[in-house]
Amino acid sequence: MSLPIESATRIGVVSDTHGLFRPEVAQALAGVEHILHLGDVGSPLVLDQLACIAPVTAIRGNVDRSGPCGRLPETEVALFAGRYVYMLHDLSTLHLDPAAGKFAAVLFGHSHVPNFYTRSGVLYFNPGSCGPRRFELPVTVGLLEIHEGQFQPRILQLDPHL
Repeated sequence: MSLPIESATRIGVVSDTHGLFRPEVAQALAGVEHILHLGDVGSPLVLDQLACIAPVTAIRGNVDRSGPCGRLPETEVALFAGRYVYMLHDLSTLHLDPAAGKFAAVLFGHSHVPNFYTRSGVLYFNPGSCGPRRFELPVTVGLLEIHEGQFQPRILQLDPHL
């Protein structure tokens, strides 16, 4: 499914909420045009709370095995500013060549480790996790800002004391 969202300039990107919606997420994502949830939602209530901020497109992760979250798609394709974005939870399950498929970005979660890099002209972006803290990893969300058709990823660290 392709989601035409031509006018969006700021896209919220979250992953691995594991059923926890932090109020700081709403503050960090205030003003975004759309929110992408990259799996391990954990509870449909999280999607309801995100939808109060902006429209949400979500996929399932390995913990989303039953109920409404278990019925989310495994992958999704979205269209922003005329460029395609591929969404999946675990990057190790990527079974296509994003550059050959003309994708501008691959968005993923699963590891809880926030990072981004470019390979063969494709942006790979993991926003980290804004769910329950795991080990000593930061609690983060991502922003995908679009300027003149170019994607600029940002990682926002939420209060480190949470």
